[in-house]
Amino acid sequence: MLKKPSFSLEPIETTSVAELRALQLKRLQSTLAHAYENSPVYRTKFDAARVKPSDVQTLADLAKLPFTTKADLRDAYPFGMFAVPREKIVRIHASSGTTGKPTVVGYTQNDIDMWASLVARSIRAAGAKPGDMVHVSYGYGLFTGGLGAHYGAEKLGLTVVPFGGGQTQRQVQLIIDFKPAVLMVTPSYMLAIADEMERQGIDPRQTSLRIGIFGAEPWTNEMRATIEQRLNIQAVDIYGLSEVMGPGVASECYETKDGPTIWEDHFYPEIIDPETGKVLPEGEFGELVFTSLTKEALPIIRYRTRDLTRLLPGTARTMRRMEKITGRSDDMMIVRGVNVFPSQIEELILKQEALSAHYQCILSKDGHLDALTVTVETKPGVAIHSEAARAAAALLAHDIKTYIGSSALIELRAEGGVERSMGKAKRVVDLRKK
Repeated sequence: MLKKPSFSLEPIETTSVAELRALQLKRLQSTLAHAYENSPVYRTKFDAARVKPSDVQTLADLAKLPFTTKADLRDAYPFGMFAVPREKIVRIHASSGTTGKPTVVGYTQNDIDMWASLVARSIRAAGAKPGDMVHVSYGYGLFTGGLGAHYGAEKLGLTVVPFGGGQTQRQVQLIIDFKPAVLMVTPSYMLAIADEMERQGIDPRQTSLRIGIFGAEPWTNEMRATIEQRLNIQAVDIYGLSEVMGPGVASECYETKDGPTIWEDHFYPEIIDPETGKVLPEGEFGELVFTSLTKEALPIIRYRTRDLTRLLPGTARTMRRMEKITGRSDDMMIVRGVNVFPSQIEELILKQEALSAHYQCILSKDGHLDALTVTVETKPGVAIHSEAARAAAALLAHDIKTYIGSSALIELRAEGGVERSMGKAKRVVDLRKK
């Protein structure tokens, strides 16, 4: 028997599938008309595909429409994708733009209110309740994580500590002094916070924290188990991306922790073959695509997320779940013809008692051939030249070859030897491009 939540759910969370699909179709048709009438970019894309919003009479008809990609947003930089006058925009967020022009997203006041409500729903689904204190370590500013979490937590009635990223020693001090129940942060930075606690002589299992809400980067169930054991908390996954809204597009429910529930009353998901673009049947693995159903400023139609997953039936809620994101089509490494994802390597690292979860994959050239080096830290107290460390490195290299099919050189680092990230972890460093 599942543990029943101690709070009331919104009626839409437990409505029938038929009622949910009817609502989705109604909202989809309204969104498509709004996008076509008010966004020059979408009008051009629809006309080029010889399709009109009125052609979508069923949810399956969505497949007739063209995809939206990150390139579309960059080409329309800065405000060309907006479907309302700029004066109606109350907030602007943007990506870091490290690989070119940033992707810019805008929000009307209704968009902000909807976003806050969905993040509040997500935090409640994680087991938090009004009156709890939440320490927010996601970055504030143009990145959607910090402010998205902040507004949602306040909407739910939590006390918010808006810390942001960095200053790890001070983060630990305030966690100990303020005694929050909830921490919202990337999973990789959670480990850095735990490292700092131990450096200060604090037992991470003895803090006030009971819930960790982790997102902004792929992380495995092995990482979940490591975090939960190390900090004695419940670790749940929150999912989102700025182009679709920000955090809160989907979130795990603490009763099941079996993959994020997609808030389907606001976002319609599809899974496609990343090579052909063909829509795949439910349950098959492929690339996740989202269409917004209620956004005003930036309706997003069939946005290719590059995240790899599959859709699963609802469990704790009527709405469908997505399998935990553990890789992206654009972070896949191809090493001598073998497809390798960082999450696969992470899973194997976490099986080694002598190794920590801090690692990077370094791609380089060995003559004309690709070479993969995995730099990984040993756990505190395990010397890199010890027999235990050498044995773990040898076994890791063996497992990567056996289970993934690629040879890898394992380079051991002492504690602190792998660069820490204050936000999303940088798992892949490709030196082949230099």
